[in-house]
Parts: sequence; structure tokens; C-alpha cells
Amino acid sequence: MGDPKGFINIARKEGGYRPKHERIGDFGEVEQTLNEADRRDQAARCMDCGVPFCHWACPVGSKIPEWQDALFRGKYDEAYYVLASTNVMPEITGRVCPAPCEKSCVLAIHEEGVTIRENECATVERAFELGYVQPNPPKQRTGLKVAVVGSGPAGLSAAHELNQAGHTVTVFEQDDAIGGLLRFGIPDFKLNKGVIDRRLTIMVDEGVNFKTNTKVGQDITAKELTEQFDAVLLAIGAMQPRDLPVEGRDLDGVHFAMDFLTQQNKVVRGDQFTPEERISAKGKHVLVIGGGDTGSDCVGTSIRQKAAQVTQIEIMPKPGEQREANNPWPYWPNTLRTSSSHKEGCERRWSLATKRFIGENGVLTGAEVVQVEWTKDANGKYVMNEVEGTSEVIKADLVLLSMGFVHPVKEGLLEQLSVELDARGNVATQKNKSSVEKVFAAGDAAKGASLVVHAIKNGQEAAESIHQYLTEKQ
Repeated sequence: MGDPKGFINIARKEGGYRPKHERIGDFGEVEQTLNEADRRDQAARCMDCGVPFCHWACPVGSKIPEWQDALFRGKYDEAYYVLASTNVMPEITGRVCPAPCEKSCVLAIHEEGVTIRENECATVERAFELGYVQPNPPKQRTGLKVAVVGSGPAGLSAAHELNQAGHTVTVFEQDDAIGGLLRFGIPDFKLNKGVIDRRLTIMVDEGVNFKTNTKVGQDITAKELTEQFDAVLLAIGAMQPRDLPVEGRDLDGVHFAMDFLTQQNKVVRGDQFTPEERISAKGKHVLVIGGGDTGSDCVGTSIRQKAAQVTQIEIMPKPGEQREANNPWPYWPNTLRTSSSHKEGCERRWSLATKRFIGENGVLTGAEVVQVEWTKDANGKYVMNEVEGTSEVIKADLVLLSMGFVHPVKEGLLEQLSVELDARGNVATQKNKSSVEKVFAAGDAAKGASLVVHAIKNGQEAAESIHQYLTEKQ
């Protein structure tokens, strides 16, 4: 424990965000950092609980009290070593994880949880500055080859673990750069892409092979892949977006959120698009349909593109500010979440269903919505009912559909492999092994769309299963 009375004498202090008027003018990371003295004070607030609920809530099992103590003592090498022992990319989760660990911190009972996520990010950045983060290639190679299809968090996590086990790993990515969702789905104002490149440089130095612009199932067939490699891991994500099949869906101005976000990330790195290709919010009334993190990212991106107005609607009721009686600590709180993007200027509305899109001459002009109420039927299942007389039209020149993802794209690779799918359309697995010999799956492709930290953990689990499979085959 850093300071036995730290949690009493030191209040929770967050780094906060760059000033609004400054950050909305660029795509730089919005979060600020505390100075070293303040950061070590925040680490001192950790109580080193007898039962570390933070560790229990962390999907990758981060040994939080241990590295908090090392951080408090200024032992950045030790703190980083402990962090990296359970997570190959703590600099990523330290930026984009919603931090279930903090919500289960004992101090969170009083809304004063330790600033674990910020401490994590600060620890890793300091470790990089001090030169503690260095390549660590395996001492021996097994002579076995593994193909990882997809370079998102699950794929990168698995590739790291398999490479450390001595296998020769090749990561295939259909896009022109490595990172998957991390690079093309998360805005730069939340995750600077230089952070990804820095980690990739280390992985390359450790011996991981990366092949971009390679669409497996097209540029290389599934048969060729399974013949050339001893094991194959599908880490292709759940990239089939949930659509909204209502009247007017085909109007010019209605787009999937990920198309919008991906294009902007490419613009930030220097790519150019024609006026016809460009999905721009500049001067427009933007309607974001969907209240999750991706919707929030659309809000922040639209504001930076100088939208005239941004509205975000959600079909579910507005969450409460405090936990309900049936949602106790230390479980994840189903409470209202307000992001930095929301604070930049956005009207948020709940319990609204979209009836149709309205346009003139094929161009979007608005969306008709209606208020809904949620009730339970005799079996306890929630039922949505429209409220009569509440229809209205929201002015909109640009609609961004941000309602989540349903399953991995089946056309191409999955069809060629003929892998079994589960009831939700994901790759069916048992300990990450699919129905096809030597083929495994991890992350959103197997579990459904979820958090980055869940994908990292499942990538680790898949690597363990593949290593065991290869070991038994020898």
C-alpha cells in the first residue's frame, strides 16, 4: 500500500480534458495528464484491499494494487512489468477502456474510486520515456507457423502471445495499415495513432510478421491459408453493422457510423477524398442514432467537422445518475455516461424510435421519430410501445447509424472455411477452437461486439488454446 491513509487524506483528482474551445479545433487527444507528484498521490489512494475487486472486474486480470504501489514509489520499471504481465497493450486500454476496475474499486462505493485508468496510461508513458519498454524476442523458435487474420486488439494480443511462445506468426490485414478497430474505428482525439505504431515497432522487432492490403478469402484463399500454416486464428471482428430498414434508408445522407469514422481517421493521416466520396458534417444538422461509445465518437467527430447542430437519440430510456437497487456495487453501473464529446455541444434524447427518413429529390432532409415506452409482459420480457400522438420530425442533413454490430462478415473467408456459426451469427467455438481443424477464432468474431479489453483477453485465451493444440500435434 502506497500510503495507509492516502484514501482519507487525498481526494480523487482527474487529469481532465483540454479546454473545449481548443480541442474542438483539432483531432489531438483530448485528455490532459497530471504532473508526476499528483499522479503518485493518486496511486497512494489505493487501499490494497484484502479482496481486490478491481482485479476481479478487470477482464485481463490486471494486478492493480501491485502496480499502484510501484507507481507510488516511483518504480516505473516495476509498475510497467506488472502491468505488461497481463496486458500487452496497457497504453491502449489506458486510453480507451471504460475502466470496469474503477467502478468496482471499494472507494467507488462513495463515488471516489482510484483513477486506475489514468494511472495506467501515465505509468506506461513514463516507462516508454525512461526506456523500460524494449523488444523481447523469444530465445527459441518452434518451427511452427500461425496465421492471424485481422489486426485489431484480439489479433494483436494473440499474435504477441504466440510469438513469445516461439511460433512464427504472420498477421494478415485487409486494410493498408495495422490496427483494425484501434486505427480506423476510434477517433484520433481518443487514441493517437502514433501510440499504435510505437507498439507495432516493438512487435516487429520481436519477430511478428505483418502483411497489409491482403484480403484473406480473396488475395489468398482459405484453402491456401490452412495449407501454408499449422494453425489459423480468425480475429476479423464483428464488422456487420446493425442496419435500420425503414422508409428512406436509401436517401443520400444516411450512413453507417463506422464509414464516417473510418474516413475521418484516414483524412487525419493525410488521405484525400473527392467531394462525392467525402462524408462531411460541415454546416449540417447531424442526427446520430444510437447512444453508445461509437455514437459518442460520431458526435465528437461531427463537432470537429463544424456541424451546425448535433443531436443524438437512443431508443432505450435515459439511465439514472445513480445506481438502482438491483445494480449494486461492485458490478458495472448502468448509469448515465457523459463523454468529452457530449460536453462539447450535443442534444441528447432518449426513448425515441425512428419511423422513417424524409428527403427531397433523393437527398435527406429529416427523420420522423416517435416516443416509446418500455414495459414488461407476463413473462418479464421488455416490450416497446409507441406513445400515441408523439411523432415529430427532426431536421437532419446527415444521419449516422450507430446501433452496434450484429456479427462478423460471412461472405468470403467464413463461407470458404465453412465454419459453424452460433445462434447470433458469430463463429461457434469451444475454447476458441472452431468446427474446422486447425482454425480458431477470437474477439468480436467469436464473442460478439464488445470492449477492446475483452478482445485483448480473448486473444490471450485463443493463443493459449492454439499453443496447446500445436504442442499436442508435435
